[in-house]
Amino acid sequence: MALTPTPADKFSFGLWTVGYNGADPFGGPTRAALDVVHVLEKLKEVGAYGLTFHDDDLFEFGSDDAKRQKQIDRLKQGLADTGLIIPMVTTNLFSPPVFKDGGFTSNDRGVRRFAMRKAMRQLDLGAELGAKTFVMWGGREGAEYDAAKNIGGALDRYREAVNLFGEYVTDKGYDIKFAIEPKPNEPRGDILLPTLGHAIAFIGTLDRPELFGVNPETGHEQMAGLNFTAGIAQALNQGKLFHIDLNGQRGIKYDQDLVFGHGDLHNAFSLVDLLENGSHDGGQTYQGPRHFDYKPSRTEDETGVWDSARANIQTYLLLKERAAAFRADPEVQEALAASRVNEINTPTLAEGETYDDFLADTSAYEDFDYNAYFNGKGFGFVRLQQLATEHLLGARG
Repeated sequence: MALTPTPADKFSFGLWTVGYNGADPFGGPTRAALDVVHVLEKLKEVGAYGLTFHDDDLFEFGSDDAKRQKQIDRLKQGLADTGLIIPMVTTNLFSPPVFKDGGFTSNDRGVRRFAMRKAMRQLDLGAELGAKTFVMWGGREGAEYDAAKNIGGALDRYREAVNLFGEYVTDKGYDIKFAIEPKPNEPRGDILLPTLGHAIAFIGTLDRPELFGVNPETGHEQMAGLNFTAGIAQALNQGKLFHIDLNGQRGIKYDQDLVFGHGDLHNAFSLVDLLENGSHDGGQTYQGPRHFDYKPSRTEDETGVWDSARANIQTYLLLKERAAAFRADPEVQEALAASRVNEINTPTLAEGETYDDFLADTSAYEDFDYNAYFNGKGFGFVRLQQLATEHLLGARG
């Protein structure tokens, strides 16, 4: 399998990712700012097909219309020159001081109205540029103190905002959908809709739930101690994986935003296997962008920025190659059968079986030999995982 990326791989990067200047809460920038046209040119070199951006990545917050339009025009020309596209846009409702208590859920009604208008302006621009997804990360939508936020009221206000957006894109005829990006904490002490499960449940309460899905991020789910592959499988199962952010995370700590695979490599392998091949019974695969939401390490110069961009792509392609070999291995297929992995797809009740029929079946309970599972009837999951490890390390195939 070729390790040279093509547009069909759908690799995309945020302007804020490769453009990260190295600043953190303990120190200032270690790199100069990058111009958007230069970023487009370099991303074309590394094999990306798309660029994503917050509004304030492209033009400074508070820019007048002339400055804003100048940057939009430069972006459009850069896209035309490089052939890259804009698959997704988002808006910054977390950096400016006005959003210190959130945007859509600020206790201040005026701030909420300002945030909604800012988001709608970026929606218009995204539609103009052909973006298919509008991501919403509510980094400031939360609280540090329980008494400071009426959570029920905050969820009502969040619902009110996104319901308006759904109505707006429908009336405008925009070909764009929304993806909520969960995160448990940081920068707020606690953030609303902290996990995939919270976000998917919230979507079910909206006026147009078909327009809303999720944008899970590797590190965000792993910060909460959750299994990212399992969460993605749930999102796929419910038809809600509208976009995905790939990066690396090493354990439950701050959001590291490492290069994809430079964290839990086993989980990265299972994730790529799922995205590219679906579940082991041939289930749904993911058709959207493979978006890298990472930060080049503060230690790097600009050469290191583009080395890290290439590292994301190469790691994904290597894992894709290894996952294909894993799936094609007859010994893996035998181990899957021995572990009864696909038996989960067999309904527990027979077709047409009622609860009366079920209760009358003595083989289900009265005659069931549960003692056979003591010191017997193992499932062989360790063998299966070792086979995955051997393929991951290149020892097979």
